[in-house]
Amino acid sequence: MAGGGGGGGGAGPRQLDQTPTWAVSTVCGVIILISIILELIIHKVGEVFERKKKKALFEALEKIKNELMVLGFISLLLTFGQNYIASICVPSRYGHAMSFCGPYDGPSEDDDKKLKKTDHAMRILSSVQRRSLADAPPVNCKKDYVALISLNALHQVHIFIFFLAVFHVIYSAITMMLGRAKIRGWKVWEQEVIHEQEMMNDPSRFRLTHETSFVREHVNSWASNKFFFYVMCFFRQMLRSVRKSDYLTMRHGFISVHLAPGMKFDFQKYIKRSLEDDFKVVVGIRPELWAFVMFFLLSDVHGWYITAVITMIPPLLTLAIGTKLQAIISYMALEIQERHAVIQGMPVVNVSDQHFWFEKPALVLHMIHFVLFQNAFEITYFFWIWYEFGLRSCFHHHFGLIIIRVCLGVVVQFLCSYITLPLYALVTQMGSTMKRSVFDEQTSKALEQWHKKARKKNEK
Repeated sequence: MAGGGGGGGGAGPRQLDQTPTWAVSTVCGVIILISIILELIIHKVGEVFERKKKKALFEALEKIKNELMVLGFISLLLTFGQNYIASICVPSRYGHAMSFCGPYDGPSEDDDKKLKKTDHAMRILSSVQRRSLADAPPVNCKKDYVALISLNALHQVHIFIFFLAVFHVIYSAITMMLGRAKIRGWKVWEQEVIHEQEMMNDPSRFRLTHETSFVREHVNSWASNKFFFYVMCFFRQMLRSVRKSDYLTMRHGFISVHLAPGMKFDFQKYIKRSLEDDFKVVVGIRPELWAFVMFFLLSDVHGWYITAVITMIPPLLTLAIGTKLQAIISYMALEIQERHAVIQGMPVVNVSDQHFWFEKPALVLHMIHFVLFQNAFEITYFFWIWYEFGLRSCFHHHFGLIIIRVCLGVVVQFLCSYITLPLYALVTQMGSTMKRSVFDEQTSKALEQWHKKARKKNEK
């Protein structure tokens, strides 16, 4: 037994009872140590958020931890159920249908040439060999039946879950950093308006409506035509999504409607907290998003090209959302011009949910959530395939198309995180309601007391 356990290559892999205790202990110790370090890092980040009173970010972190726990449960279920799953047999006509890479009939001459020319030749050859072994019917499957899924394929699914967990954290961090970087640039405007508030809100300061910078930048001869109006809004989101006049006008409108005209209020800080509140929604993975993952994997069939069509949804939806948000700003400028020929002080925009699709500002946030999730999932899927099967595997049959899809994914990630999400955080303040959740407890209580006093005065 000693010779067989420690012998040469023909003895096969050693089981746990034949493995040295120091080897098992070392491997377990390293894994536990890495897990503890990661848990401590997450805990420290949470403590920082609590210390800085970043309630929304702390809740977002908790939500990410919950999502990672769900992925961990999926991994555990696969681990404990892999032998049972691998023993399930299905008829051959179903077992070989709807394959990722088409039916496998052994390597062709073209495949051999590609393997010799590719940098990942050995890796792809190893993958092909594993695939041919996995497709062999198990002993307990009767004739014309094949295994539902092989143990090797289940291991690859495990790796995919690990990729999902890691990239979910990475993309969440990138989204928040880009959004905060964009809003940080508005701090200069906030400081300027606080210093010049008395002059800008001077009631004796009369101006023609079309002379105000906000109206002048959004209303022109092209705006009367609906087609050209939306074309201008489409390009405006990419050239300069938020101008100084936009920020100042919406700030003034928000304070005039929800607080008190002329009140000193840090609107930029409020928008930053509002973004953090939106981020709490964006990092979650709802059941319908898991349903999308299932549909994507189901439809990624060789020769169908459905996933190529699905890939176009994030960029198109991102551009549509950005165009709509810009159109809301322009519509508010048009309303000001239609209502008044002359304005006193700063122009006041009409704050209403009617500006948004179906009068639901939250619908836009859910659309942004879907875009960010789908885009992150597709890029994760690309890197997983690259890791498991090589860059030029059968999954990447049209390699040029794959590169275009990845580049689109990077562009959408930047566009949605740096432009669309901060723009939404600003424009959504033009809705009928104010987000009280972004205030701390003291400020919320002070606002409630102020509103009660204002109601009593109006009643008198």
